[in-house]
Amino acid sequence: MGTWIILGIIIILGITIVTIYNRLVRLRNTVKSSWSDIDVQCKKRFDLVPNLVETVKGYASHEKALFEKVTEIRTMAMKATTPGEVAKTENLFRDTLKSLFAVAEAYPELKANQNFLQLQTQLQELENSIEYARRYYNAVVRDYNVLIESFPSNLIASAFNFKQAELFQLEVPEEERKAVKVSFSYIL
Repeated sequence: MGTWIILGIIIILGITIVTIYNRLVRLRNTVKSSWSDIDVQCKKRFDLVPNLVETVKGYASHEKALFEKVTEIRTMAMKATTPGEVAKTENLFRDTLKSLFAVAEAYPELKANQNFLQLQTQLQELENSIEYARRYYNAVVRDYNVLIESFPSNLIASAFNFKQAELFQLEVPEEERKAVKVSFSYIL
């Protein structure tokens, strides 16, 4: 009778370890997959930006420094790989895109250009997709990290070398949370 109890405990313990291990693997792979989704959306946006720049260039050719800055930051952002690097370059990239749209505001013909409006709409849709992908990624990372830190899964996570994943956080949260200033006094 005692042998059956010990055997039952060993079987239950084995099933628990396998279940926790498989959950850790599933979450780790979901973290990787959700990060890949962010990469795909960012790549689409990076591919759209040269078209946007070329369209604005046609109307505001004297803004050469801005176009070069957008291109430079786009290149930097494309090279970023970790959530921390991407967050840092994302802030720079968004700021330069705001500058690009500020220049466009000074050109009524550009604002009415169908190609520009279509590119602007596509960019907005991509921004929304990226935001959704970031939220999903952070939710998956949160679940994964909680599982790694929780007992008894933390024992299995450390035994099999599961490491915490990095959240995609705002680079400068104080700045991101401030209200956007709107000014209609933009002068070239």
